[in-house]
Amino acid sequence: MNRRELPIFELENSLVSALRQHSRLVLQAPTGSGKSTQVPQIVLDQGLAGDGEIVVLQPRRLATRMLAARVAHERSVRLGDEVGYQIRLDKVISARTRIRFVTEGVLLRQMLSDPKLRGVSVIVFDEFHERHLYGDITLARALDLQETLRPDLKLVVMSATLDAGSLQKYLAPCELLTSRGRTFPVDIEYLDKSLGDLPVWDAAADAFETLARESDGDVLVFMPGSYEIQRTIQAIKHTRAGGQCVVLPLHGELPAGDQDAAVARYDQRKVIVSTNVAETSLTIEGVRLVIDSGQAKIARFDPYRGINTLLVERISRASADQRAGRAGRTAPGSLPALVDRARASGSRRGRNSRR
Repeated sequence: MNRRELPIFELENSLVSALRQHSRLVLQAPTGSGKSTQVPQIVLDQGLAGDGEIVVLQPRRLATRMLAARVAHERSVRLGDEVGYQIRLDKVISARTRIRFVTEGVLLRQMLSDPKLRGVSVIVFDEFHERHLYGDITLARALDLQETLRPDLKLVVMSATLDAGSLQKYLAPCELLTSRGRTFPVDIEYLDKSLGDLPVWDAAADAFETLARESDGDVLVFMPGSYEIQRTIQAIKHTRAGGQCVVLPLHGELPAGDQDAAVARYDQRKVIVSTNVAETSLTIEGVRLVIDSGQAKIARFDPYRGINTLLVERISRASADQRAGRAGRTAPGSLPALVDRARASGSRRGRNSRR
């Protein structure tokens, strides 16, 4: 598909006008609208960054690397030249880089070493609804820098499920743009009964066995961690339908080659079992069925040990909507949630379909 056919280009003129008149912009656009890949290119192509660099913050390393590769491909340049990325222990950039995708900690460290952010013209905060501590601190520091030493610095905050009104008040004076997007219909079904003692990976395999025969296309299964992913892969492979599929894991600790393999296209039907790294930013082509455990590992501070620890928790409604959107980015899809309706209040109470 021609990238200019993406829904985000409906806002191109408004976006350019807003950033020429103001230095702050909040952009709310649904999943699949193209905001993560196209907004940095629009900013660059319209000369809004001048001779400086556009830094795009991503909450996850996997999305950071893959989005940079996608944008470089669209611009027909080698990754690391005009478009690059920088994450912990991995940097693919050069003196010619104009669009640099980074994780939040990378930019925060840059702010500490260079408080004026020399050479940076625009900062794009993508998927801001995830609200990580580093992202909040970086935005606060960027606002302070803009109001004192760098009035020329432009800030763009984007998300699909953002509370845009509250953020607009915080960033005021600020322009707010909303895209209607073009998400395909997604039918959402809940498990009719409690899991009880049934492990979540067996529940996912049962749902896959039942629904795989009724739907076409690839399958994306969300699990909270790598242990659950491996158990789910084993369970799916032992089903009749799973034996005819390519079943692959996807999480942030995998080597880059294994991550690339998970999002590649295959002649066989593909099943991806992923943590929440696939929840935002990435469009995995071919996915028509999403099986959602409704769980994720969330970093929490343990006051007794004085360290951060990962706890398995139920996901928020915003995360549930993001996961549902994975099934409707390029064609209609469906999503069975592995929670009963009574426990779904934290995500999508009373919503049986998404149109």
